[in-house]
Amino acid sequence: MKKFEDFLSEHPAQWMVGDKEHGDIIMSTRVRLARNMEEMHFPRAASEEDILSVDRDVSGAILDDENLPYQFSHFDLSDKTVVQKQVLVEKHLISPQLAGQNKHGSVLISEDESISIMINEEDHIRIQCIEPGLDFKEALRRANEIDDCLERNLSYAFDERFGYKTTCPTNVGTGLRASAMLHLPALTMTKQMRQLITMMPRLGLVVRGMYGEGTEATGSYYQISNQITLGKSEEEIVQELESIVLQIINKEIEAREAMLEYASIAISDRLNRSLGVLQYARILTSEEAASCLSNVRLGIDLGIIQSIPNELLNKCMLIMQPGFLQQIAGTSLKANERDVFRAELIRDIFQQCGVLNNNNGDKGEDSYDV
Repeated sequence: MKKFEDFLSEHPAQWMVGDKEHGDIIMSTRVRLARNMEEMHFPRAASEEDILSVDRDVSGAILDDENLPYQFSHFDLSDKTVVQKQVLVEKHLISPQLAGQNKHGSVLISEDESISIMINEEDHIRIQCIEPGLDFKEALRRANEIDDCLERNLSYAFDERFGYKTTCPTNVGTGLRASAMLHLPALTMTKQMRQLITMMPRLGLVVRGMYGEGTEATGSYYQISNQITLGKSEEEIVQELESIVLQIINKEIEAREAMLEYASIAISDRLNRSLGVLQYARILTSEEAASCLSNVRLGIDLGIIQSIPNELLNKCMLIMQPGFLQQIAGTSLKANERDVFRAELIRDIFQQCGVLNNNNGDKGEDSYDV
């Protein structure tokens, strides 16, 4: 069983380094199931006794089940520091809501960090499974495996007409939220992303930032998820979302090809400038760092920038976040101090890897405002 400190590591989780089809565009897929215990108040209104009882019952059901093919570690978050909880958010192991609450929240995390079970967040139970690339089927299978284990041992709050009861009405029904994390720099640069974001609600979808509800998109990373959980089966929800995600992937591919054909010099200049900023800047805000890392990742995908492994970019994406910066520094940092330390860390990582600024992309006419 892994210790708490092991999950605070700067090394990206295994799902972040997967090599699947369209892995340059779709970083991961996630399935989350919301469940509540029968005849108990939802966490916000529950007594401390009930909250502790839920924690005990849920963690016991998972840790005592010898048939589950996963090893879990259980952590009470009430005695963890703000920075430690922020790091878990930045690694997508818990939600910002669970990190920010004062009551007794806890989490079960699988050894490979692809499954986490949040206890006493907005709902009593939130099962989260993340897979690399586009693989809703496997994420749903694993989430249902955990759900079945819990349902064998616990009594869920369920209504024959409305399905699983949840704190938020938008989760009633299946209690399922499926989402895809997409890197869409070409659609962002060519201003097509605005139209897609406007269109999504009409398709029953919502676009958010990297950390879900209440977060803004940074570095051209977008989380696209379903809004409707009632009136459809789990399989229908993920199939419809996957179909739309594939269409978005194709649009991103078309936008990348168009930029290379009509604006290769301009795009090469922009992407290599971003590499230069990461190598030499002395001050980097989180927004600028995310934007530059996004541009460099695009440069690698297009063959414009070479000799940079994706593992390096994944590590930079983690350590540039406020929680990780303060954990590495060993002290709290003000915003301006974080900007200086962020630039120093990223600069050192690039220098240690001996990264060279390579440019292969000078061809075509400049006609895009990139």
